Amino acid sequence: MRVLVVDDDPELLDLVVRALERDGHRVQGARSCADARSALSAGGADVIVLDVELPDGTGVALCRALRDEGERVPILLLTAHGEVPQRVAGLDAGADDFVAKPFAVAELRARVRALGRRGPVDRGVVHRAGGIELDLGARRARRDGAEVPLTTREWAIVELLAGRGGRVIARGEILDAVWGEITDEASASLDVLIARIRRKLGAGVIRTLRGQGYALGET
Repeated sequence: MRVLVVDDDPELLDLVVRALERDGHRVQGARSCADARSALSAGGADVIVLDVELPDGTGVALCRALRDEGERVPILLLTAHGEVPQRVAGLDAGADDFVAKPFAVAELRARVRALGRRGPVDRGVVHRAGGIELDLGARRARRDGAEVPLTTREWAIVELLAGRGGRVIARGEILDAVWGEITDEASASLDVLIARIRRKLGAGVIRTLRGQGYALGET
């Protein structure tokens, strides 16, 4: 998998590049927004790891610009610890996930793997069913016209299911794509989030097919 890492801290950049290379990824480093754009133009990427503070702009602004240009590659933001507004701005700009600094390298590697398995999302699509509207581009969900807030992982589940239309996705595939692991803890979390999404958007928004998995349904 091709990974582009964008961070102006040379030591951190080297650490992340080496860690991801050990996972077998083809990793390219960049230290500015301009360098990142050059790298994308030259060879593209399957996942972008993007710091929010760069010398020639912000990662949030770059993320928003890439989404406005139709770039669908998954983006993982590196944010400052405790900066909730920064994370919210990044997710609103179209980022797929975030890791707060200082972070455990193992967690970063797992999140990159999960984003790679999830693949690009068609953010120009708006899914409508009954009174539910899912705008993947704006990352907004509405029920009967009223906006419904979803957490990052709730969105990850919804996007994954929306990307398959009404087709079934196995439980293990969801765990692998969203959590990066198949464990009892992750499985329990999935049950909680599915129940929470149904409470927010309606019981029929996610269908359970016993022994098979889940699919996007209608309310």
